[in-house]
Amino acid sequence: MTGAAYHGRVNGKQPADGSAELVRALERAGYRMTGERRAVAELIASRDGAFETADLVADSRRRELGVARATIFRTIELLTSVGAVERLDLPNGEHSYVRCDTREHHHHLVCTRCQRSVDLEQIGMAPIIADIERRTGYRVDRHRVELFGLCPACQAAV
Repeated sequence: MTGAAYHGRVNGKQPADGSAELVRALERAGYRMTGERRAVAELIASRDGAFETADLVADSRRRELGVARATIFRTIELLTSVGAVERLDLPNGEHSYVRCDTREHHHHLVCTRCQRSVDLEQIGMAPIIADIERRTGYRVDRHRVELFGLCPACQAAV
């Protein structure tokens, strides 16, 4: 799949410790790293694709980590604010989150059945944005593209 990489992968390889990347993002932004925030980072790093806050709460309870629900919500908010996690607005009006590579701008393709997500880089938005700027007089300083569909595994299962 050209121009795509699974979330958390760099050049097609899974980082040794995805939670360390999340922790570094918070530390670079000046946030104090607590044991609970590290635990939430580990929960996020263990997910394959999109996740909901409820998924992390359930994982924390199952693993008996003792991380409060409010701490999970606040940590996700912090990670979102530093760009290490991105909120996805789903077609059904709900939302979920994905772990992001903070070094490059990218877009997301999410399976509507299993929530597996793929990062899409270089999808040809630059000329489209330039045309929009030319026609409207706006200067676009950011954009977001989210695509939804069935991944190959879910297509095969239906």
